[in-house]
Amino acid sequence: MRDFLRKITPQFLLTWYRKGKKNQQNKELQASKEKGDILSVKDLVRDLQAIGIENGDTLLVHSSLSKIGYVEEGPKTVVDALLTVLGEKGNLLMPTSPNASMQLDYIKDLEVFDVENDKSKLGAISEYFRQLPDAFRSAHPTEPVSCVGPDTEFFTSEHFGCLTPYTSKSPFYRVSERKGKILYLGVTLDNAGTNLHTLEDAVENFKYPVYHSDIFEIEVKFRNGEIRKMKTKVHNPEQSVKRKCDGLIPLFVEKGVMKDVKVGKARALIVDAQKMLDCMLEEYEQRGVTMYTPNGA
Repeated sequence: MRDFLRKITPQFLLTWYRKGKKNQQNKELQASKEKGDILSVKDLVRDLQAIGIENGDTLLVHSSLSKIGYVEEGPKTVVDALLTVLGEKGNLLMPTSPNASMQLDYIKDLEVFDVENDKSKLGAISEYFRQLPDAFRSAHPTEPVSCVGPDTEFFTSEHFGCLTPYTSKSPFYRVSERKGKILYLGVTLDNAGTNLHTLEDAVENFKYPVYHSDIFEIEVKFRNGEIRKMKTKVHNPEQSVKRKCDGLIPLFVEKGVMKDVKVGKARALIVDAQKMLDCMLEEYEQRGVTMYTPNGA
């Protein structure tokens, strides 16, 4: 629904709305700061541990900094807290796409995806994380993922060359394969439904036309300066506007896939990634459940 509204709303109205919303968020954050209601690493570590994130976990995080509250040192504090809870044996992943709009609109104007330098458009936390010295970013031009941890190569190295970003070689699928967790921190499935797309690639002849008919060849510039070409599909905008991702939340909660929790001041969703994929596959086969038909078809 949000994609549909964005599509039909004039750009000047979207810009006006977003600016007003941002100004209101800034006022609320400033008020928290003035009251001394400031979140530290210690505060966030406590909350993250309370929702079940443990030392050694593999964790994929989608986030909105402004929803968490006034955070001391901003994105750095959030990332420090996540890394502290996961410890040296844990893996922290974040989507760091340079695109925040329709994939088709983005890809049409893309000449080269620069793995090292193209900024993440998925929020301040993801952009800070992307720039960490020990963060490695996967080389898929539409949905790259950055990772810090001992298994970085496993999660990111084979993303380049995937015809879609969500195959069994993608970081999204491999988080499920490793029985990891997904944290939606201040965002919901409507804002960040990337792992929902793993169903569409895991099913042979998925029943909806989720990909555009054209295949695009893109140049990718790696960290060492090497430039290589790869082909990729992008989402079909006509199908994308039919997404009802948050409609899956009640099912996931009922099946024990997801818990609705809180971190700082933010509503958060903590997900068992393998259970999510298994649940999607089962519900699709039995009842036709998808992000387009959350109540079945």
